Amino acid sequence: MTQTALIIGASRALGLGLATEYLRLGWNVIGTVRGDRRTGLHDLADTSDGRLTIEQLDMTSPAQLSALRDRLIDRPLDLLFVNAAVALGDLPIGEVPTDMFTEVMVTNALSPMRALETLRPLVTPDGTIGVMSSSQGSLSMNIRGGQDAYRASKSALNQLMRCYAARYVDASHTLLLIDPGWVQTDLGGAEAPLTIDDSIPGVAATINAQAGKPGLQFLNYQGDVVPW
Repeated sequence: MTQTALIIGASRALGLGLATEYLRLGWNVIGTVRGDRRTGLHDLADTSDGRLTIEQLDMTSPAQLSALRDRLIDRPLDLLFVNAAVALGDLPIGEVPTDMFTEVMVTNALSPMRALETLRPLVTPDGTIGVMSSSQGSLSMNIRGGQDAYRASKSALNQLMRCYAARYVDASHTLLLIDPGWVQTDLGGAEAPLTIDDSIPGVAATINAQAGKPGLQFLNYQGDVVPW
């Protein structure tokens, strides 16, 4: 039976790359976009022979998350993966406006976890639930500082994922936090050493290699453990 992945935040960059890779691997893919504008995901759907379905979703809206769950209730998922992040500027924490800090935290930490809590009933008992994290969320690896709000949001995401894992300790889902590496995207910047094509095949391979292994892991795109 063909496996199915739901990728939250698949309209561009890493999310679009992940949707492309899972189609290449023979999966059916459901990808979400925020608005009604045409995106690269729509172009991908046109060439997918019906294996890619597009759903509209603003992940920050609990009502939209619940509506998506209801629409997909008859489509069991082998993989639920949330890809979402904003940076909004590199400021020392004392200079970060409250509204900026709130937006970064809501987008990067709170909303991905709400998505997992809302959509987890769709995942098969031995399926995988993952979130795109970052090595910048690692406390022990932070020796240079910078990107204070972004780092804090990814650390918060990692901590909330550990809370999630503890709450559902009896579940058999594979739980993953994935660091894609420093990638050339709008967020990563042009100076990043990796392209999407360098990173994403490794991300998918790492996710798939862990399938069927219950519990939480923090891994990078090469399958290596990232220190907390």
